[in-house]
Amino acid sequence: MRRELARRIAFTIGALLLFRLGTQVPFVGMGAPGPSFSGEHVVRFSIFALGILPYLTAAIVVRLVSLVSRRLSSLERSGERGRRRISGYTLIVTLVFTTFQAYGYASTIRTIPALVPDPDEWPVLAATASIVGGVFVLVWLSEQITRHGIGNGLALLLSVNILVHVPVDIAGIARLLQDGQVSGSVVLVHAIVWIGVIALIVFVEGARRNVGVEFAERRLGDRLLPARAAILPIKINSAGFLVPATVAPWILFLPVAGLAYVFGADTPWVAAAYRHLGFGMLAHLVLGSVAIFVLAFIYTAYVVDPEHAAKSLAARDGTIPGVAPGEATADYLDRVVSLTTVVGAVYLTVLQLIPEVFELYGIGLPYSMMINGGGALVVVCTALDIKTQVRDVSLTNPGGVRR
Repeated sequence: MRRELARRIAFTIGALLLFRLGTQVPFVGMGAPGPSFSGEHVVRFSIFALGILPYLTAAIVVRLVSLVSRRLSSLERSGERGRRRISGYTLIVTLVFTTFQAYGYASTIRTIPALVPDPDEWPVLAATASIVGGVFVLVWLSEQITRHGIGNGLALLLSVNILVHVPVDIAGIARLLQDGQVSGSVVLVHAIVWIGVIALIVFVEGARRNVGVEFAERRLGDRLLPARAAILPIKINSAGFLVPATVAPWILFLPVAGLAYVFGADTPWVAAAYRHLGFGMLAHLVLGSVAIFVLAFIYTAYVVDPEHAAKSLAARDGTIPGVAPGEATADYLDRVVSLTTVVGAVYLTVLQLIPEVFELYGIGLPYSMMINGGGALVVVCTALDIKTQVRDVSLTNPGGVRR
């Protein structure tokens, strides 16, 4: 399958190059970028200015609604047809979110004289439409990568967006080191920590809590399936990263934003709340840690449903040695998942707070907003997923038969 693997890799590289090319295409009204625009500035004024984040936000919102909506939850577990309907709902929410963000973005640019000398001639609606179109092009591109390329398209686009900031950050830190504005020991500490973080991610994402399962002998049509032993693997980090890390800031800032709307942002105690919840402040670190920890538990309870797993085992005549089928199995799995989730929740919290701890102790370096523990988790998990897919394609004969 070397030819198939080469085709998939070539398709993925071409799609990612198309993505990077699109970051250099200005949206309607901006014209060609001048010499004063470079790097990140060009991306901010391109058709991909909003990136894939509106789609991710919409997907997270739909997923959160499914936590409390039995209809959506049942749709997600009803097979391919249900997943297509969920995908349709996600695209509708994406359109709403993207339209509001793109219109606000275009309207803001209209007020900047250096960019728009004549605001009356600024095509706000046309700029909005081109930015919205750019988001949906990225959604389509991510689906094509997943279907015809190597790796998960959405994760790959996110990873590329993170990785392009790394050389810029390294160059900036090198300049500061050369100018004597930061010490070599601080840079060395950061390098050691990030190497340790990557090693930790590789270890934890590959770790499983294996629960032994025994399947009784049963007849399937004309065949008699013999008794066999198997394992039920439970991931240490079943919650992933995007949902806890995305929702935690909402929990922190939405109440304060509501109070600012009612009492005014200039009210002393509201302004103090905003100040103490800023990045690198102790209150933000503590409350953010608690929020991510709790959200990891809540979302894991949705992703790993012990009751559903117990029913599935019972339907296949499967039992856990020493545990009665039915409710006792569900209770046992719930305890195992809960204990495993404690480790996963601590792990997610540590990853999220690494740059903030540096900032709190006054040894932070000027990283881009994309460079953090969560970004490292996305990139490493994407690389591990690509490795798995490359191995699977390489070991598969035409027709999908394993060698």
